[in-house]
Amino acid sequence: MSPNPQPELTPDGHHIVVKGRRWRATDPSIPAEPARQLRGHLMAARRAIAAARRAEDPQAEGAARARVQTAKVALGERGTPWWEQSPAERRARWQSGLTALDP
Repeated sequence: MSPNPQPELTPDGHHIVVKGRRWRATDPSIPAEPARQLRGHLMAARRAIAAARRAEDPQAEGAARARVQTAKVALGERGTPWWEQSPAERRARWQSGLTALDP
């Protein structure tokens, strides 16, 4: 099985295009290992949302959704656009996200 193809990027590199819809791209300045960790947190939080919904646990679902938000902001996919931030602000953003998400 071949690896997943990379999504199409807009010419400015700020967004990816999936099925004709634009989504904000992950900040490309995040080093590989922290980006991998943040994506891991994001996917774990998404799985936690599904589990909470199956269990009909709105409190757990809310907590998991908050973790998704933290991960998405840290990755630069939500919040202040990463291309409008200085390199120091970008680094602080993803480091803060890792600090908040790591147990």
